[in-house]
Amino acid sequence: MAPSTLTALAEEKTLQASFVRDEDERPKVAYNQFSNDIPVISLAGIDDVDGKRGEICKKIVEACEDWGVFQVVDHGVDTKLVSEMTPCKLLEVLSEAMGLEKEALTKACVDMDQKVVVNFYPKCPQPDLTLGLKRHTDPGTITLLLQDQVGGLQATRDNGKTWITVQPVEGAFVVNLGDHGHYLSNGRFKNADHQAVVNSNCSRLSIATFQNPAPDATVYPLKIREGEKPILEEPITFAEMYRRKMSKDLELARLKKLAKEQQQLKEKEAENEKPKLEAKPLEEILA
Repeated sequence: MAPSTLTALAEEKTLQASFVRDEDERPKVAYNQFSNDIPVISLAGIDDVDGKRGEICKKIVEACEDWGVFQVVDHGVDTKLVSEMTPCKLLEVLSEAMGLEKEALTKACVDMDQKVVVNFYPKCPQPDLTLGLKRHTDPGTITLLLQDQVGGLQATRDNGKTWITVQPVEGAFVVNLGDHGHYLSNGRFKNADHQAVVNSNCSRLSIATFQNPAPDATVYPLKIREGEKPILEEPITFAEMYRRKMSKDLELARLKKLAKEQQQLKEKEAENEKPKLEAKPLEEILA
């Protein structure tokens, strides 16, 4: 009988078969094998136009172009309010980097919708066989993540060939740029490709605040630099963008399942043929 609570699940000695991932989806890096590749940016002085603002903005823009994910500290805002104020401040920076008015990205959202999700990852008896959250990009504009000190958030920038585990920093917010922000920048700023892994030592908790545009908000590059082409053929609504994303994910999952079933069928047929070949006399095999 399957465990009925998360507490019971955390006490399991073996991983349930339904949680086992295909080999190509299993973790390549441990939850506590931390990397310093993801920038940790201090926001102290970001409002000082004649001071550190230029340097801070440069670091944020480079992080969005390189990874699409970074951490911010010294945000100077109470934890309860940071999820409301920090995204707007960061979107202002990216708008200015694109040569637009600082409210451009926020206005493109029409009516910013905020959704808060609490993720609890119980400790796992066989963490090398599964994931806490499968690989994905967030569909919205920008995401803020508050994580504990356990570790488990991983990111890739080479389409999953290599992964790094984000180093937890006390009091920091992890910032992920989503698909909407990626499209508005015409691909200049990356949509963070990430996943969450689990471990067998302790449970992990994270709180994600998703900043999404209104369903009828237009998704299309706000500015196309000289020599570039738009990464979208035509303007679409955020609702349509989300529908296409979900449809693509389902189709890829269907094709992968089909390929796996076909491979298993071939292996079974080959196994069934093997005894027949071994049972024939050598003269017949060589005839």
